[in-house]
Order: sequence, then C-alpha cells, then structure tokens
Amino acid sequence: MSLKRLFVLFAAIAATAPAAAAQQVPWSPSNRGSDNIEVLGHLPLGHRLSVADMDLEQEMDRPYAYVSRMVYGFDGPKGTDIISLADPENPVLLYEWRIENQDLHQRTGGMDVKHFKWNDRYYLVQSLQFGGGPDNDLGAVILDVTGLPDPSTVREVARIREPEMPGGFHNIFIYKHSNDRVYLFTTARAPGALVYDLGMIVDGDLENARGGMVPVPESSAGSGDSRGYHDFYVGYQPDTGEDRFYGGGTGGYYIYDVSVVTNPELRITLTGVSGVTYGHTFTPSPDGRYVIAETEYQYAPLRIFDLQPALEGEVTNIRSPISAFTADWQNLVHNHEVRWPYVFVSGYLDGLQIFNLQDPVNPVSSGYYDTYIGPKNPIRSAMFNGAFGIDVRNEDGLIVISDMSTGLWTFKMDGFQGWNGEHWGMPNISSAQDWDNPVVKRPISD
Repeated sequence: MSLKRLFVLFAAIAATAPAAAAQQVPWSPSNRGSDNIEVLGHLPLGHRLSVADMDLEQEMDRPYAYVSRMVYGFDGPKGTDIISLADPENPVLLYEWRIENQDLHQRTGGMDVKHFKWNDRYYLVQSLQFGGGPDNDLGAVILDVTGLPDPSTVREVARIREPEMPGGFHNIFIYKHSNDRVYLFTTARAPGALVYDLGMIVDGDLENARGGMVPVPESSAGSGDSRGYHDFYVGYQPDTGEDRFYGGGTGGYYIYDVSVVTNPELRITLTGVSGVTYGHTFTPSPDGRYVIAETEYQYAPLRIFDLQPALEGEVTNIRSPISAFTADWQNLVHNHEVRWPYVFVSGYLDGLQIFNLQDPVNPVSSGYYDTYIGPKNPIRSAMFNGAFGIDVRNEDGLIVISDMSTGLWTFKMDGFQGWNGEHWGMPNISSAQDWDNPVVKRPISD
C-alpha cells in the first residue's frame, strides 16, 4: 500500500473516530504481555504455519478445543486436532483426525472448525479446502465427538460436497436458529453464503439439507468480484425478533434477516467505506447496535460502526466508523470475539489483544500477550504469521488462542471471571450457542 493511500485511510477514520486505541506498554522480548494477562498453558503443535482456526466448547464438563490443521507454504497436516483443557494449565492432545492420502490432497486443508449439539450428541464440523488431486469438491467433514475424552469413540458421520462449486469451504459459522434448527453457514465459490440444516445431515438426509443461500447484494456482486463472503456471524436480534446474518465480503459488509433461511431479506449495508473494498470478520454487539468490522490487509485497523441510524430507519447504508482499534499500525488483526464490552482479538504478529468498548467512540486497550516472537512469514504475505484463531469460554472466562506457528495457548485476564450479557445490561448473546434452551424471544427491558 502506498503512503498516500495509508494517509487517506487513517485521515478518513480520524475524521469520524475520536480515538484509535493501541497498546500502552512498549513490547520487548522480555515483556511479551501486560501484567493483567496470565498465561495458563501452552501446547506446541509442530509444523510452522500449520495451525489455523479453533473452536472451544462452552460446557465445563466438556473441556475440549478443536484446532484446524492446514498447509500454508510448508509441509504440514491437513485435518483437526482435538485437545483436552480439563486442566487449562496442561493442555493435552487427545486425537488427530487427518484426511486420508495426505500427499495427494493439495492446497490448504483444514481452515475453520466449529461444534454443535443435536439430539443429545455432540459433533464437530471441519471445513476443508482442496484444489487439484482428490476431493476438490469436499467442503466439510462432520465427526461425532460425543464420547470424548475417549478418542476411540470419535467417528466420521458425513461429508458435505459441492461438485458445482469446487474448492471447499473457507469459513463456517454454526447457529442455533429461533426455530430450534441448527444451521451451518459456509463460504464457497458462490455469490453468497450457503446454508445447511445440520440436524438433517446427521440424521442421514444429506441430499435435502442445503436450505438456501444468503446472497451478496447484486449491486456489489456485479462489480466484477465474485468472491462472495469471507466471514460472517449469525445472531438473534431481540428488539425485532429476527435472526440476523452479519457478513463481510465483496464491497463491504451486509446484514440480512434470515428468520426464514430460504428467503433472506437485506436490512443494512456498510458499503462505500473508505479503505474497504472487501470485508472480512464482522461481529455485532449483543444488542446489535455496534459492529466491529475487519478488513484483512496490512495497516488496516478494526473499525467500529454505530448502526443506530439504520436501526431507526433513518438510513439503510452506513459509511463512516465512529472509532477504530489497532495494536500496531504496521500490522493487522485476523479474528475477534465479542464479549461486551470486551473485544478479544487474535492479531497475527501482535498476538492476543483485548480492548474495551464500554465507550464505543473511545476504545481502550485492556490487555495483551504476544504468542509469536519469531520472523514474519517467509513464504507468502509477511504479515500472515502468529495468532490466528481465538475463542472465549463464557462460564469461567478462559481465553484460548491458536497460533499458526507456536500452537495452542490458554489465558486468564484479571477481573474477567466469565461473561453473561445481562450483567452488562445487554442480551446474553454471543457466538457461543445455547444448545439446550430455546432462544428468549422477548426484547430486553429498559
């Protein structure tokens, strides 16, 4: 990126953003983290640049983390690692699932992983991306993991294929809908996010399980970029009683009502934003008013937008952020999890970053720890190394990071003993799904 473009980007943000929070304590090899962050455990997983996204079960009696394994410029495994966090200070590798004939399967391998519960059984979904060789139409594999911690009970129950859209699924999100079905939202080589009914799949009806697609609006899809979505979040909107999809992709960011998954309705767009031609991770606050938007290129901060004008019907498109966060303006972040008012960030070369949005126009850095102090990526884009995936266990506040080169890390932050949105005057809504209880379908009282 030219210095001129960089100046224009930050000038545009500064014009509407009173603050761009950054870490306050200078980093050094002997000072890898802030005093309020405690490293509980660390499990190296071998093979540099081979660790991708991760997912953490929320139930305390199921202390399992799932880590995607990929190839990113070097040799490495393609599949999933299952790790026990029964003792967070001593993570234990329980099981390795690997695609058969590793050498024949080209390209990335395992990218994103999520879990779900259906009819009292637990499953994980591992997204896969292959190009050339066998299985280039394979998007995901589903494993039954109900019998953990006994690794001999893990078994494969289904594979999701899309022969007309080869290349696999890059990102996935699993959502328990207000209709009590469990849906898998996926990215593929399609002008939108594909939707599958996971209950139907594990019950044996794979043929009829695909239930629709959340499109990229035609005005954006017609720009010549057919990449569709990169990442997304789905959550319940208490004020409107809608299941809402938040997607980042071609042209910016889009919010749909997916209460009827076969008939998504566009609600809000964030397009024409300075410095944003393609959205990445896009996550709302529990009440749906604020969104944290990522655009994955060097120098790009996380942008925070206030959707209130659109929620009140004054506009349908939001173009200007109200604030931004960056740990180091020379780098970029990858993923984030919102546990309001905290945003937990996996920041590649900046490791774990946590900031506070209690005052959304003035983000404040709350803690950090660098999980990777080695060299930049020597094979592909230099910034893509280090902290990749992140998740938070709501029950006790456990923070888990997957690092591309150093493996799995577990953390605690002083004063953060768990999360329930109602303790902050918010709906108790996050990426963590409540598999056993129906969605509370009433607005939160003032």
